[in-house]
Amino acid sequence: MAENHFTTHRGLFDLSGKYALVTGGTKGIGMMIARGLLQAGARVVISSRDADTCAEAQHLLSAFGEVQAIPADLSRHDECRRLADLVKDDSERLDILVNNAGAMWREPLETFPDEAWDSVLDLNLKSPFWLVQALLPALRRAGTADDPARIINIGSIGAIHVAESPNYSYAASKAALHQLTRVLARELGPQHVTVNAVAPGVFPSRMMESTLDAIGDTIAASAPLRRLGRDDDMAGVAVFLASRAGSYLTGTVVPVDGGIATTASGTP
Repeated sequence: MAENHFTTHRGLFDLSGKYALVTGGTKGIGMMIARGLLQAGARVVISSRDADTCAEAQHLLSAFGEVQAIPADLSRHDECRRLADLVKDDSERLDILVNNAGAMWREPLETFPDEAWDSVLDLNLKSPFWLVQALLPALRRAGTADDPARIINIGSIGAIHVAESPNYSYAASKAALHQLTRVLARELGPQHVTVNAVAPGVFPSRMMESTLDAIGDTIAASAPLRRLGRDDDMAGVAVFLASRAGSYLTGTVVPVDGGIATTASGTP
């Protein structure tokens, strides 16, 4: 009979001693994830473009654990490399990489501009790839067969079902990120690095503020669970994927949306 390997040295969801990077971790979903990782015991680096926003977020999140904020414009390849170098200077090992930084552009088809493709794809799709490239040596050093390093890409339910809002480049970039997650999972699994994606539904954030003001109640009513996402919903799935509890998952896309994308007919 095969031997059972029970977790004895720390709990299934304990991230004590782990080192994590959360891009776009200064607000919205990124801050929810950073807070969850900190509360589970990880040491966390967050990033965003604005230095003042970084300082404010670092102050707020420091109540939950050891956090450092680094300003970086991750739509640029050189800035991704700079951030990666700073992370590697601090530690040769990176246990958790959360690629969350993203942008959305809503505009009708007839007037949808070229820059809406370039800016959105650079941040939503190219940036996660560039960071994986730059941080892979540190992720390999952290991962073991029993406890792999983790890459968590933040996709969207907009890549699973078709929303009515005209967000062409956003939906396309997130669908591509889901597939990139699967491609990387196959390649990096033997190197003791898992790669999974989270596909959030509607959570309170600056990106979703206008949508929630207009049709937030309608969206909540369309979900089988009849509500919008909450901070702990996003923190919880991130801690699960980053911890021992999620060590045997790779190549998955986890919708965290109250059932909208997978069981409902759609949402406005």
